[in-house]
Amino acid sequence: MTPTATLHRATLADKSTLRNLMELYLYDFSEFTGSDVDESGLYGYEYLDFYWTDPAWHPFLVRVNGRLAGFVLVRDQGLDNGELVHHIAEFFILRKYRRQHIGKQAAFQVFDRFPGLWRVTEIEENKAAQAFWRQVIGEYCGGNFREVQDGDWEGPIQEFTAPPGQAGR
Repeated sequence: MTPTATLHRATLADKSTLRNLMELYLYDFSEFTGSDVDESGLYGYEYLDFYWTDPAWHPFLVRVNGRLAGFVLVRDQGLDNGELVHHIAEFFILRKYRRQHIGKQAAFQVFDRFPGLWRVTEIEENKAAQAFWRQVIGEYCGGNFREVQDGDWEGPIQEFTAPPGQAGR
């Protein structure tokens, strides 16, 4: 039986929890970025505060049976032809919960919360993330997405529209 993921908006009280999970994410991601820890043994995430000070930044925690399983960070990136563009800034599922459809469930839930235009980016080196997002987005929107390249980003970008009224699918 597939466990069920739930997405919860992170509150200011969750900030230290999110910061701790971010360190695990940045450790995993260092395989692709080559990042090093600082002298305190931390990677640090300079943008974390914005998720509680800027209304265009949205932090979420992912839970499975009440236990922390990861996070999703969403940013509204402005307008494209008058339409607000949503972006997955960071997405992390703990290894224990991978390959159990937890990431897919979390992605579907966040897409449902923000109907409209989406752009999801992956760095060129992260082939596993590219495969994950192509599959998840393809399933979410019935294959109705396009993949583009942008001179300002080194890697693929999937663009699609999340329809309104999908909550509770």
